[in-house]
Amino acid sequence: MITPFVSVVVLIGITLSILLSAYRALRGPTIPDRVVALDNIAINLVAAIIVISIRTQSALYIDVALVLAILSFLGTVAAAKYLLRGTIIDASPLPPRRPG
Repeated sequence: MITPFVSVVVLIGITLSILLSAYRALRGPTIPDRVVALDNIAINLVAAIIVISIRTQSALYIDVALVLAILSFLGTVAAAKYLLRGTIIDASPLPPRRPG
């Protein structure tokens, strides 16, 4: 079982990482740097939720962490696609079908 001291040290480290990533998200020189920083913040939040779940011995937090991880992944993919193509959802029609 994780000791209370270790969980506090881990949570302090995660908090420091979130603060550094928030600085990069606010001051990042480019938009991709900011997207990566926001993704890093989401990953650190998932890690913090998992540590809190272990500390409180409650499985409810695991579901919250999974939902946050899925939503942050989808947000990162959408941001990357927008930065790459300038649109998230392609409105182009399907290509014509070839006969036979």
